[in-house]
Amino acid sequence: MSRINLALEGVTTPEDLNRVTTALMMVDGVESVDIGRDWAEVEGNATRAALIKAVSELKQGYVAR
Repeated sequence: MSRINLALEGVTTPEDLNRVTTALMMVDGVESVDIGRDWAEVEGNATRAALIKAVSELKQGYVAR
């Protein structure tokens, strides 16, 4: 199991945090997500590209790097 750290932009409200957390947890291979307004730490076997894609597909102006 690996740990991937992402920098987040555009996440400002508790609802935003919930949306991004849910999107990340839905990615195959994700075991856990710890998240803040500016960052996310994901554990599991998912790829960085899949995580970034999941955040961008929310189409809410969120950016993950």
